Amino acid sequence: MRSVLLAAGAALLGVAQSLNVLMTNDDGFGTANIRELYKQMSALGHNCYIVASVTDQSDVGGRVEFTTSPKLLVDGEWGIVKAGAPSLGTDPNDSHIWYYNGTPATQVLVALDYVLPTFANFDIPDLVISGPNFGWELGPFLYTISGTVGATYAAIERGIPAIAFASGNDVPIPYYWVNATTTVGLQDPATITARLAASFIQSMIDKAAGSRVLPKGYGITINLPHITSYTSDECTNPPFVLSRMAGNMSTDKAMYDSSTGLFNYESGGVPAMRQCRNGNCSLPGEVDVLTSGCKSSVTVFTLDYDISDNRVCVNITDLTAVTLDEHAEHSGHFGSDFEHHTRCLFVVLK
Repeated sequence: MRSVLLAAGAALLGVAQSLNVLMTNDDGFGTANIRELYKQMSALGHNCYIVASVTDQSDVGGRVEFTTSPKLLVDGEWGIVKAGAPSLGTDPNDSHIWYYNGTPATQVLVALDYVLPTFANFDIPDLVISGPNFGWELGPFLYTISGTVGATYAAIERGIPAIAFASGNDVPIPYYWVNATTTVGLQDPATITARLAASFIQSMIDKAAGSRVLPKGYGITINLPHITSYTSDECTNPPFVLSRMAGNMSTDKAMYDSSTGLFNYESGGVPAMRQCRNGNCSLPGEVDVLTSGCKSSVTVFTLDYDISDNRVCVNITDLTAVTLDEHAEHSGHFGSDFEHHTRCLFVVLK
């Protein structure tokens, strides 16, 4: 349900519409990234609720798993919630921040079918945001196993627009470790990551102009680079670049160690991951974007996995305009033809 009331603070900030937003992740409800993004989105005037796991639930994909115990059997991540607490509960300092002892996709279901209609002032959010994850979620292989992305397609399957974010800063930290400034006088990487994500989201909201943020059945997955603000400003304001999920990608292989009798995984490229069968084949792959410098990859995906020859236009925001500095100009992307494709992604099979 879209809120028709404009918050006074949002009006002062120039926000045209205040959205009801559900936020989740797979790293846990107490992690720095989700808490910082919650702050940024709330400051923009949006009505945000977090419903996320009480423990790290990485690499579970879209698996739905409900707890069989009404109470936590062990402490939650970083001891924020102790053993014996209810398996579903709130942060003691914020009634908009909830945890549940289940997988990321389950968080979305619990939020949509219980928490929001029971405790919020809306039933159905206008947008679901998952992440930002600590560590990249690149390519089709990680798309299938990422809990961050799994939460988004759980929402999209319910008809709700969803966006997943992942960060190149891959060491999870709790929200209470976030510093106002680093030793070099810059904002914490978690804060910058959140500002970048919020800037992108707000640009999409403004572009929608009161309509859905994304068409039904569509989602976006965004990978941000490693933010360097702990040591320098080398990468603190990366541009967003439209990309393809496949491309120069790798997948896992099972490697047998004869000395231990155990298996481990090793990444390797395979030709199938470089094939383009749908979408705009002129776009760079996510890996190419992330390894070409300080840039963020933006991939639009759909839950319709069938091959189709229908042409669909996703009216995505102008990515070159989404930065921390609204007046910043970036050049040297992927050629002049790329700028045309940032306005409208055509999904077509030839």
